[in-house]
Amino acid sequence: MRKFDGRQLVLASHNAGKLREITALLAPFGIEVTSAADHGLDEPEETETTFAGNARIKAHVAAKGTGLPALSDDSGIAVEALDGAPGVHTADWAETPQGRDFVMAMEKLWTKLEEIDAPAPRRAAFCCTLCLAWPDGHDEIFEGRVEGQVVWPMRGAEGFGFDPVFLPDGETETFGEMDPEKKHGMSHRAHAFRKLVDGCFA
Repeated sequence: MRKFDGRQLVLASHNAGKLREITALLAPFGIEVTSAADHGLDEPEETETTFAGNARIKAHVAAKGTGLPALSDDSGIAVEALDGAPGVHTADWAETPQGRDFVMAMEKLWTKLEEIDAPAPRRAAFCCTLCLAWPDGHDEIFEGRVEGQVVWPMRGAEGFGFDPVFLPDGETETFGEMDPEKKHGMSHRAHAFRKLVDGCFA
């Protein structure tokens, strides 16, 4: 496992919220985090069929484009009865000409489960894969996941994406109802970040 020994890191994303999250996470290590957008990089096409594959594409493009180590993540919800869909296409399910519509995406998900009469509980997992890549081509991969089930109707206005229909195992609130601090502490991204910090920064 290669340790991170620099002072600058590029987040391979144009998402301002994600940048704030990563900056806070790495602040204790004295690392300056900038985004791909800060460096004028375009978002590469994600052509792989796995979270790890797409995370690698994004991280290596950013590392090569800036000459700095780069961190990317690829995440989504995988539903057992739909053979793991939407999976790497989670965000695509929400795309409209006016932008992303996750209410529409959640309705699409539930409709598909109803059409095949999927038995309850309708098992699902939120998955996150992080890739830390260096300009020399080396990378480290960290994966996190939270198991649970898809519920209906949508519950809660917290969170984002498919959070209102995802009930984590052992909980009575969906990610959409849960206090954000509690969700961030147990999320798929939190699991992956803990592995990243333990592996490369601790």
